[in-house]
Amino acid sequence: MKEFTIGKNDAGQRLDRWMTKNLPLLPGPLMQKYIRLKRVKINGKRTTARDTRLNLGDVLQIYINDEFFDQPTRENSFLQLFKAKLDIVYEDDQILLVNKAPGMVVHGDETEKVNTLINHIQAYLYQKKEWSPYQEGAFNPALCNRIDRNTGGIVIAAKTAEALRVMNQKIKDREITKRYLCVTLGTLKPESGTLKAYLLKDADKNQVFVKTKPVPGARTAITKYRTLTTNGELSLVECDLITGRTHQIRAQLGHTGHPLLGDGKYGREQENRRYHRKGQALCSWWLKFEFTTDAGELEYLNGKHWQVEHIDFVEEYFPEFQLKKVPSTF
Repeated sequence: MKEFTIGKNDAGQRLDRWMTKNLPLLPGPLMQKYIRLKRVKINGKRTTARDTRLNLGDVLQIYINDEFFDQPTRENSFLQLFKAKLDIVYEDDQILLVNKAPGMVVHGDETEKVNTLINHIQAYLYQKKEWSPYQEGAFNPALCNRIDRNTGGIVIAAKTAEALRVMNQKIKDREITKRYLCVTLGTLKPESGTLKAYLLKDADKNQVFVKTKPVPGARTAITKYRTLTTNGELSLVECDLITGRTHQIRAQLGHTGHPLLGDGKYGREQENRRYHRKGQALCSWWLKFEFTTDAGELEYLNGKHWQVEHIDFVEEYFPEFQLKKVPSTF
């Protein structure tokens, strides 16, 4: 509980507006709930009216968790989410697999600081009382991998320090297989194969350029692909990344002359407008743990795989195609 005395600059304000201004970490719906539950007293008397006008000298007593009295920082921004929104693919005591929606950033940036994947994960665990950063020695849940804002699909989150350590090592050692589904313009020839090129990154433009021969600063990019179905104009293609470079699938397929539908950087604007597609049709849809070395506390995950059940662009452009019939062997 904390106590506040209303000064002349705040006199005449509504209770809810005063709380919104002075308790920026407290989500609006939760504030309204606390008022209804009579956790706010004015001059020692409980109130359930959020539109109560405050007077000079009024004493407010607010009975809520201490963390909501803090000022917003990057570390506590998850508190501003009243209800976490997650599409959970799998969860246990060690890890969380989440299907990230296209358009959501995984971490905060200059365009978005609150509505991020990691904030929703931390809010989810905080709200179910499984985690709190205010406990002594608490580990903050963290992401093990990341995908672009406009790409959807499975992201791995670690709930414990040991899970984060193991997952980071397994990703580094390429003991986790991730496959992507995408929609390309036209049909690749051949319909399956391996693309190898060299990607030169321009950090200022946040773009990579495909080179057919090694050049200084370029990194090798290898992508296996197979066409699952096509209607002539569009094809549904699955990709397996042998290397993991920035924009690898988008840049390499664009270089073949069959860019991703909706890709504003490596695609075709005219075709994107024709299909009313904003954002690349790309999803990290399938994940398997294939440990070849000791995984410690996560050994129980070895050999298991998960996939996203519903992908918007598959259902929109290939409504008859069944994801569950995709062969597991690439």
